[in-house]
Amino acid sequence: MIQLTSEPIDVTAVLDAARSPKAGAVVLFLGTVREFTAHELPDERLTRSLDYDAYRPMAEKKLAALATEARQKWELITCVVVHRLGHLRIGEVSVAIAAASAHREAAFEAGKWLIDQIKLVVPIWKKETFDDGTDQWVHPDH
Repeated sequence: MIQLTSEPIDVTAVLDAARSPKAGAVVLFLGTVREFTAHELPDERLTRSLDYDAYRPMAEKKLAALATEARQKWELITCVVVHRLGHLRIGEVSVAIAAASAHREAAFEAGKWLIDQIKLVVPIWKKETFDDGTDQWVHPDH
């Protein structure tokens, strides 16, 4: 299951979609909005919210390709990626990745690889809005 959604991510549905009688391990990664998000600012500013936007056709295609590649690299049984778009408040889930495999090592490695690749190659952009009313778009390299 690959999905971009403007609704809150249903973590239980993500886990249910990843589970399989063949899987001895299901690893779930949740990316959540934290209160300090800026990485290279001299003064840490409190984050009020994040906004995610995407070029949907390309983002969905890239997510599907990454999931396929992960299934091949680590012999995953299932791979689920759900990314939230739109306005998110502190504590909300922005991305959920569930990787299921026969053994835990493959599921852990695949999950880590997937989130790293999503941040690098999928056309999803993030705008951080700070408590002082300022905002900035963040490139994945920063």
